[in-house]
Amino acid sequence: MEACVFDLDGVLVDSEPVWEEVRRAFVAEHGGTWQDDTQSRLMGMSTAEWASYLHELGVRLPPDEIARQVVDRMAERYRAHLPLMKGAPEAVRRLGDHFTLGLASSSPRRLIDVVLESSDLHDCFDATVSTEEVDRGKPAPDGYLKVARLLGVDPDECVAVEDSSNGLRSADAAGMRVVAVLHPRYPPAPDALVLAWRIVERLDALTPELLDG
Repeated sequence: MEACVFDLDGVLVDSEPVWEEVRRAFVAEHGGTWQDDTQSRLMGMSTAEWASYLHELGVRLPPDEIARQVVDRMAERYRAHLPLMKGAPEAVRRLGDHFTLGLASSSPRRLIDVVLESSDLHDCFDATVSTEEVDRGKPAPDGYLKVARLLGVDPDECVAVEDSSNGLRSADAAGMRVVAVLHPRYPPAPDALVLAWRIVERLDALTPELLDG
């Protein structure tokens, strides 16, 4: 393996509970109806995709305005408290000593930059991509393929670290080996988990030896 490509939400930042709280409240405030499967469907969508989806749930604002207001709220929450996953900085630096690192995230560029600057991890990554910057969000492979191009490596020389169903599908579709880090609150669907090359429950299990094995 030449490179390791991290997802952000649910892998480095315990952001899914924050996203759910913020978007659920936003939908309720603006006349929409949150469905039982809404959170699982939103995970991995690009900004344009989830904003359009919230509009379809009945939010009485245009999608671009939905995206702007929700991202504003997320940035405020991150600045007040950045919910890093336990062991995330250590895992990034540990793997960065052995592999070229990239990041492929469904978060908007603005939030990626807030997270990496606030966590002092910005210099660890040679390439970072938001699905805002590609044609399709996860589960399409576009984000992972772009990161590989920017890193100058073939996708089959990359390991992706993911937690969500759509993220696992996206990295697998890109031709990367995938390590699934299980989130206790938002586990991936069984049909997505079978795509994983390795499965770990904690970031401290993410070692160079695991990826070289």
